Amino acid sequence: MDTYDVLVIGGGPGGYVAAIRAAQLGFSTACVDAFTRDGKPSLGGTCLNVGCIPSKAMLDSSEKFEMIAHEAADHGILVDGAKIDLSRMLGRKAGVVDKLTGGVAYLFKKNKIKSYHGYGKLLRREEGGWVVDAAGTEVKAKNVIVATGSNPRALPLAPFGGNIVENSGALEFTEVPRKLGVIGAGVIGVELGSVWRRLGAQVTVLEALPGFLMAADPAVSKEALKQFQKQGLEFHFSVNITAVEDTGSGVRVTYTEKDQSVTAEFDKLIVSIGRVPNTQGLGAQDVGLELDERGFVKIDDHYRTNLEGVYAIGDVVGGAMLAHKAEDEGVAAAEIIAGQAGHVNYGVIPWVIYTSPEIAWAGLTEQAAKDQGLNVRTGQFPFSANGRAMGHNDTRGFVKVVADAATDKVLGVHMVGPNVSEMIAEAVTLMEFGGSAEDLGRTVHAHPTLSEAVKEAAMGVGKQAIHI
Repeated sequence: MDTYDVLVIGGGPGGYVAAIRAAQLGFSTACVDAFTRDGKPSLGGTCLNVGCIPSKAMLDSSEKFEMIAHEAADHGILVDGAKIDLSRMLGRKAGVVDKLTGGVAYLFKKNKIKSYHGYGKLLRREEGGWVVDAAGTEVKAKNVIVATGSNPRALPLAPFGGNIVENSGALEFTEVPRKLGVIGAGVIGVELGSVWRRLGAQVTVLEALPGFLMAADPAVSKEALKQFQKQGLEFHFSVNITAVEDTGSGVRVTYTEKDQSVTAEFDKLIVSIGRVPNTQGLGAQDVGLELDERGFVKIDDHYRTNLEGVYAIGDVVGGAMLAHKAEDEGVAAAEIIAGQAGHVNYGVIPWVIYTSPEIAWAGLTEQAAKDQGLNVRTGQFPFSANGRAMGHNDTRGFVKVVADAATDKVLGVHMVGPNVSEMIAEAVTLMEFGGSAEDLGRTVHAHPTLSEAVKEAAMGVGKQAIHI
């Protein structure tokens, strides 16, 4: 029986990063992962194969088409008859995925990580570690890291199949739907809705909650909603879905809105109402691995489960279901196993929505800070006053900085606008080290850059903004 210091169950962002870090720390390491794409084993999990990476590839392609077809003339570039080749667009997306998943396989080889393709199941604890069924082969590991991720949550009225799809199916349409329905106005729903709206679909988003992106700062969500509605996305809030029928040629959805019953017909329906922990085939009940009432693996502050030598990270433990959160937890868990002080600062994890305009935030909203009893000051700067944004012909949105009124410590930064997915990293770095708004405002930023909006917003906390 092969024996390892660390066995990781799951090869997504949390799992493969945990395996690589464990190997770097000198542990003999293996990873068992069941993900298959196009009938072949493919490391990288949902994120690389059917989630974060392919969706961003499609977002970029559709945004380029939107720019060429509808915005190039503003730059003095005249393009007549721009059209899409969807099969080629999907092929480019697949190529990006192939490169990245192949890169993970290369990193496993480089770091001498043994890879098993299939499910990993905890069998029993013996002297020296855990016996695990690794894709049909029994192996032993001193430490096991569970990183099995999550699966799309299905709507009971609308099981996936046919014309009703989740995120992966929404990235594989072979033709642009004429009418596209989206249930769920969260990150996935808005991103995928944006892709197909740009490519020509009429998109309707149905959301059960009374508002849009209610986890974001209200000023950001209000601005984002306004921009998406201007683009043609149709939103309905406080909706209760009462019936869903796949008719074969499309999908019929019946819902109530403001006490009125409405029936809508769509060619395709994307259901994006969240994700559920994936413990399929793990053997949790057989070995007594504790799960909470929602099915997430229970852990302590050091990623330890109730079973000695078994750790868990990523989506399967709950919290923010973000690939970068899982990655950092993977590093931390491996370092804790090595006796080091692995740590993740959950207070400054960035959230990003890759729409146009992009949305990004980290830390507390203004209201959340006030709810904690803090007195705050804020600064806000619009991209309409930023020279680089004018040059880009994209002046939508703003940057908002929330700081403690007593200490000037930055508590949160919230952005909606061009390229804010990249700009949020500066704010995260500052908050990681407990920086102040003045620190940020007095840091020299290159001119002209979009990031000057961050500097100006920070200066605005002390009412010292220059360009507004």
